[in-house]
Amino acid sequence: MVNEVVPSPLFYKQHVFFCTNERPDGHPRGCCKAKGSEKLRNYMKARAKDMGLVNVRINSAGCLDRCELGPTMVIYPEGIWYRCKSMKDVDRILDEHLKNGNEIPELMLCSNDN
Repeated sequence: MVNEVVPSPLFYKQHVFFCTNERPDGHPRGCCKAKGSEKLRNYMKARAKDMGLVNVRINSAGCLDRCELGPTMVIYPEGIWYRCKSMKDVDRILDEHLKNGNEIPELMLCSNDN
């Protein structure tokens, strides 16, 4: 008898990792935390709940290695990276991407953004 591995369903339809990394003051790359990422992440969590988004998880992340572009986040399973600088940006990502499944090109980070 062969043991067959049956994949389990995803725990979440979408999983958001929001960088809240903190570097020392004066670090040349800056950090997302100093740019307000914790406040934006907290707002996103509360708004997602208010909107009734189910099967969406919003987490803090350590360094996503793009702090100079931040605040940044990545959404899986799509692997879409966003720059999120305001509550308006958060609202757009919640409504357009997480709720309706549409990417927002003007907020997206590209692989050549270094």
